[in-house]
Amino acid sequence: MMNIILYEPEMPLNTGNIGRTCVATNTRLHLIEPLGFKLNEKAVRRAGLDYWEKLDVTVYCDFSEFLDRNPGVKIYMATTKAKKVYTEAAYEPDCYLMFGKESAGIPEEILIKNQENCVRIPMWGEIRSLNLANSVAIVLYEALRQNGFEKMTREGKLHRLEWKD
Repeated sequence: MMNIILYEPEMPLNTGNIGRTCVATNTRLHLIEPLGFKLNEKAVRRAGLDYWEKLDVTVYCDFSEFLDRNPGVKIYMATTKAKKVYTEAAYEPDCYLMFGKESAGIPEEILIKNQENCVRIPMWGEIRSLNLANSVAIVLYEALRQNGFEKMTREGKLHRLEWKD
């Protein structure tokens, strides 16, 4: 099972959208405090729709507690500062994908200790960053693709009509 780590997320709508993506992909969500909102805020639940109750989510008081409770895990850290593109990493089926807070990303002190596992999403020009929920979806789906979308539904069904063979 894949894992998403959000380091001090600030915007409830992003976290709600990410929670919904986690439910749709059978991915665990790990939230590292402080959060810029309360988890019971209406905005989080509205963005997560009726999926929020199905979310496997754990909250940690800080990054040290996360590491203590998840010893030895492999963490890929998404950052605009990385040298390696996210498609160049070889993601394990149970890896952890970490994303920083919207205003500042993952602290450089953490990145420097994990340089070999830092990945970036290419962007045009001097744009600062992509939306956090979009970034999570981009990297997560690459990791899922590399692992064959294991146990995921790969065919869709029409509601009223049927696809031709």
